[in-house]
Amino acid sequence: MDSSAFHRNELLLGKEGAAALMKTRVILFGVGGVGSWCAEALIRSGVGHLTLVDNEVVCVTNINLQVQATVPNLGRPKVEALKERLLEISPHAEIIALQKCYNLESKMSFELASFDYVIDAIDTLSHKVSLIALAMESGATLYSAMGAAGKLDAMAIRVSSIWKTNGCKLARFVRRRLRRWGAEGDCLCVYSEEFLESTEPGINGSMAHITGAFGFHLAGLVVQDIYHRIH
Repeated sequence: MDSSAFHRNELLLGKEGAAALMKTRVILFGVGGVGSWCAEALIRSGVGHLTLVDNEVVCVTNINLQVQATVPNLGRPKVEALKERLLEISPHAEIIALQKCYNLESKMSFELASFDYVIDAIDTLSHKVSLIALAMESGATLYSAMGAAGKLDAMAIRVSSIWKTNGCKLARFVRRRLRRWGAEGDCLCVYSEEFLESTEPGINGSMAHITGAFGFHLAGLVVQDIYHRIH
Protein backbone atom coordinates (compact mmCIF):
# COMPACT_ATOMS: atom_id res chain seq x y z
CA MET A 1 0.00 0.00 0.00
CA ASP A 2 1.17 3.56 -0.72
CA SER A 3 2.94 4.79 2.42
CA SER A 4 1.33 8.20 1.96
CA ALA A 5 -2.04 6.73 3.06
CA PHE A 6 -1.14 7.32 6.72
CA HIS A 7 1.33 10.17 6.21
CA ARG A 8 -0.92 12.74 7.86
CA ASN A 9 -1.09 10.57 10.96
CA GLU A 10 2.70 10.58 11.05
CA LEU A 11 2.80 14.38 10.83
CA LEU A 12 1.08 14.48 14.23
CA LEU A 13 2.43 11.35 15.88
CA GLY A 14 5.95 11.33 14.47
CA LYS A 15 7.62 8.29 12.91
CA GLU A 16 8.01 6.61 16.30
CA GLY A 17 4.35 7.10 17.18
CA ALA A 18 3.15 5.81 13.82
CA ALA A 19 5.43 2.78 14.15
CA ALA A 20 4.12 2.12 17.66
CA LEU A 21 0.54 2.12 16.40
CA MET A 22 1.45 -0.42 13.72
CA LYS A 23 2.79 -2.73 16.46
CA THR A 24 -0.14 -2.19 18.82
CA ARG A 25 -2.45 -5.12 19.53
CA VAL A 26 -6.08 -4.21 20.26
CA ILE A 27 -9.04 -6.47 21.01
CA LEU A 28 -12.48 -4.92 20.60
CA PHE A 29 -15.58 -6.53 22.09
CA GLY A 30 -18.81 -5.50 20.37
CA VAL A 31 -18.86 -4.09 16.83
CA GLY A 32 -22.28 -2.46 16.85
CA GLY A 33 -23.07 1.23 16.83
CA VAL A 34 -20.10 2.20 19.02
CA GLY A 35 -17.63 -0.58 18.31
CA SER A 36 -17.82 -0.46 14.52
CA TRP A 37 -16.90 3.23 14.42
CA CYS A 38 -14.14 2.62 16.96
CA ALA A 39 -12.72 -0.14 14.74
CA GLU A 40 -12.76 2.09 11.67
CA ALA A 41 -11.01 4.94 13.51
CA LEU A 42 -8.35 2.57 14.90
CA ILE A 43 -7.54 1.20 11.46
CA ARG A 44 -7.54 4.64 9.83
CA SER A 45 -5.19 5.77 12.63
CA GLY A 46 -2.72 3.06 11.65
CA VAL A 47 -3.29 0.34 14.26
CA GLY A 48 -1.72 -2.80 12.83
CA HIS A 49 -3.36 -5.60 14.85
CA LEU A 50 -7.09 -5.62 15.65
CA THR A 51 -9.21 -8.50 16.89
CA LEU A 52 -12.99 -8.08 16.53
CA VAL A 53 -15.35 -10.03 18.79
CA ASP A 54 -19.12 -10.16 18.20
CA ASN A 55 -21.56 -13.04 17.66
CA GLU A 56 -24.37 -11.17 15.88
CA VAL A 57 -25.30 -10.73 12.23
CA VAL A 58 -26.20 -7.51 10.43
CA CYS A 59 -29.92 -6.76 10.55
CA VAL A 60 -31.99 -3.98 9.05
CA THR A 61 -32.28 -2.08 12.36
CA ASN A 62 -28.48 -1.70 12.38
CA ILE A 63 -28.41 0.40 9.22
CA ASN A 64 -28.85 3.76 10.95
CA LEU A 65 -25.89 3.15 13.30
CA GLN A 66 -23.20 0.75 12.18
CA VAL A 67 -20.34 1.12 9.71
CA GLN A 68 -20.75 -2.33 8.15
CA ALA A 69 -24.56 -2.28 8.13
CA THR A 70 -25.63 -1.97 4.50
CA VAL A 71 -28.42 -3.65 2.58
CA PRO A 72 -26.03 -6.06 0.78
CA ASN A 73 -24.59 -7.10 4.16
CA LEU A 74 -27.90 -8.04 5.78
CA GLY A 75 -27.61 -11.47 7.39
CA ARG A 76 -23.79 -11.53 7.31
CA PRO A 77 -21.76 -11.85 10.54
CA LYS A 78 -20.97 -8.33 11.74
CA VAL A 79 -17.31 -9.11 12.35
CA GLU A 80 -16.81 -10.57 8.87
CA ALA A 81 -18.51 -7.65 7.11
CA LEU A 82 -16.50 -5.17 9.16
CA LYS A 83 -13.21 -7.01 8.60
CA GLU A 84 -13.84 -6.89 4.85
CA ARG A 85 -14.34 -3.11 4.98
CA LEU A 86 -11.31 -2.50 7.20
CA LEU A 87 -9.01 -4.49 4.92
CA GLU A 88 -10.12 -2.29 2.02
CA ILE A 89 -8.76 0.63 4.08
CA SER A 90 -5.55 -1.02 5.33
CA PRO A 91 -4.83 -4.25 3.41
CA HIS A 92 -1.69 -5.04 5.43
CA ALA A 93 -3.36 -4.80 8.84
CA GLU A 94 -3.82 -8.02 10.79
CA ILE A 95 -7.54 -8.18 11.47
CA ILE A 96 -8.99 -11.23 13.22
CA ALA A 97 -12.76 -11.69 13.19
CA LEU A 98 -14.17 -13.85 15.99
CA GLN A 99 -17.89 -14.53 15.64
CA LYS A 100 -18.40 -15.50 19.25
CA CYS A 101 -19.96 -14.11 22.39
CA TYR A 102 -17.98 -12.97 25.39
CA ASN A 103 -19.58 -14.57 28.45
CA LEU A 104 -18.64 -16.46 31.60
CA GLU A 105 -18.08 -19.67 29.63
CA SER A 106 -15.88 -18.15 26.90
CA LYS A 107 -14.06 -15.42 28.81
CA MET A 108 -10.77 -17.23 29.37
CA SER A 109 -10.42 -18.07 25.67
CA PHE A 110 -9.53 -14.51 24.66
CA GLU A 111 -6.14 -14.25 26.44
CA LEU A 112 -6.55 -10.57 27.25
CA ALA A 113 -3.02 -10.31 28.63
CA SER A 114 -1.66 -10.82 25.10
CA PHE A 115 -3.12 -7.46 24.00
CA ASP A 116 -1.96 -3.91 24.65
CA TYR A 117 -5.52 -2.55 24.75
CA VAL A 118 -8.92 -4.06 25.53
CA ILE A 119 -11.94 -2.06 24.36
CA ASP A 120 -15.38 -2.82 25.72
CA ALA A 121 -18.35 -1.88 23.55
CA ILE A 122 -20.65 -4.64 24.85
CA ASP A 123 -24.33 -3.94 25.51
CA THR A 124 -25.27 -6.85 27.80
CA LEU A 125 -24.69 -5.73 31.39
CA SER A 126 -23.55 -9.05 32.90
CA HIS A 127 -21.07 -9.68 30.06
CA LYS A 128 -19.85 -6.09 30.23
CA VAL A 129 -19.13 -6.22 33.95
CA SER A 130 -17.36 -9.57 33.61
CA LEU A 131 -15.15 -8.24 30.81
CA ILE A 132 -14.29 -5.06 32.71
CA ALA A 133 -13.37 -7.00 35.84
CA LEU A 134 -11.25 -9.51 33.91
CA ALA A 135 -9.53 -6.83 31.82
CA MET A 136 -8.65 -4.85 34.96
CA GLU A 137 -6.67 -7.88 36.12
CA SER A 138 -5.05 -8.67 32.74
CA GLY A 139 -2.38 -6.00 32.57
CA ALA A 140 -3.81 -4.60 29.32
CA THR A 141 -5.12 -1.03 29.21
CA LEU A 142 -8.92 -1.04 29.23
CA TYR A 143 -11.30 1.52 27.76
CA SER A 144 -15.06 1.06 28.08
CA ALA A 145 -18.17 2.57 26.50
CA MET A 146 -21.19 3.24 28.68
CA GLY A 147 -24.71 3.88 27.38
CA ALA A 148 -24.91 5.64 24.00
CA ALA A 149 -28.67 5.22 23.50
CA GLY A 150 -31.12 7.97 24.32
CA LYS A 151 -28.71 10.76 23.39
CA LEU A 152 -28.75 13.61 20.87
CA ASP A 153 -26.18 16.09 22.21
CA ALA A 154 -22.61 15.08 21.35
CA MET A 155 -21.38 17.96 23.53
CA ALA A 156 -22.61 16.03 26.59
CA ILE A 157 -20.13 13.17 26.00
CA ARG A 158 -17.45 12.84 28.68
CA VAL A 159 -14.43 10.67 29.51
CA SER A 160 -13.76 9.73 33.12
CA SER A 161 -12.83 6.95 35.52
CA ILE A 162 -15.60 4.39 35.79
CA TRP A 163 -15.80 5.29 39.48
CA LYS A 164 -16.35 9.01 38.82
CA THR A 165 -19.04 9.15 36.14
CA ASN A 166 -22.20 11.21 36.66
CA GLY A 167 -25.63 10.99 35.08
CA CYS A 168 -25.19 7.66 33.27
CA LYS A 169 -27.55 4.91 34.42
CA LEU A 170 -25.52 2.12 32.81
CA ALA A 171 -22.32 3.31 34.48
CA ARG A 172 -24.11 3.30 37.83
CA PHE A 173 -25.22 -0.31 37.32
CA VAL A 174 -21.70 -1.29 36.23
CA ARG A 175 -20.13 0.28 39.33
CA ARG A 176 -22.63 -1.46 41.58
CA ARG A 177 -21.85 -4.89 40.12
CA LEU A 178 -18.10 -4.29 40.05
CA ARG A 179 -18.24 -3.62 43.80
CA ARG A 180 -20.10 -6.92 44.28
CA TRP A 181 -17.38 -8.67 42.29
CA GLY A 182 -14.76 -7.06 44.50
CA ALA A 183 -13.10 -5.34 41.54
CA GLU A 184 -10.39 -2.96 42.66
CA GLY A 185 -8.99 -1.72 39.35
CA ASP A 186 -9.94 1.29 37.26
CA CYS A 187 -10.49 2.23 33.65
CA LEU A 188 -11.44 5.24 31.60
CA CYS A 189 -14.91 5.12 30.13
CA VAL A 190 -16.82 7.16 27.58
CA TYR A 191 -20.26 8.21 28.76
CA SER A 192 -22.87 10.95 28.43
CA GLU A 193 -24.74 12.95 31.05
CA GLU A 194 -27.75 13.26 28.74
CA PHE A 195 -30.75 10.94 28.54
CA LEU A 196 -33.90 11.41 26.46
CA GLU A 197 -36.99 9.25 26.85
CA SER A 198 -37.92 7.15 23.83
CA THR A 199 -41.21 7.68 22.01
CA GLU A 200 -41.66 3.89 22.16
CA PRO A 201 -41.60 2.45 25.70
CA GLY A 202 -38.99 -0.22 26.34
CA ILE A 203 -36.82 0.59 23.32
CA ASN A 204 -34.18 3.32 23.45
CA GLY A 205 -33.51 5.28 20.29
CA SER A 206 -29.94 5.77 19.04
CA MET A 207 -28.30 8.12 16.52
CA ALA A 208 -25.18 7.58 14.42
CA HIS A 209 -23.55 10.89 15.37
CA ILE A 210 -23.64 9.81 19.03
CA THR A 211 -22.56 6.19 18.66
CA GLY A 212 -19.90 7.34 16.21
CA ALA A 213 -18.65 9.96 18.65
CA PHE A 214 -18.45 7.34 21.42
CA GLY A 215 -16.46 5.05 19.11
CA PHE A 216 -14.12 7.84 18.01
CA HIS A 217 -13.52 8.78 21.65
CA LEU A 218 -12.51 5.18 22.42
CA ALA A 219 -10.13 5.04 19.46
CA GLY A 220 -8.76 8.44 20.41
CA LEU A 221 -7.92 7.21 23.90
CA VAL A 222 -5.72 4.49 22.37
CA VAL A 223 -3.95 6.92 20.04
CA GLN A 224 -3.43 9.53 22.75
CA ASP A 225 -2.11 6.96 25.20
CA ILE A 226 0.49 5.75 22.71
CA TYR A 227 1.44 9.35 21.83
CA HIS A 228 1.93 10.34 25.47
CA ARG A 229 3.93 7.19 26.24
CA ILE A 230 6.39 8.20 23.54
CA HIS A 231 6.43 11.95 24.07
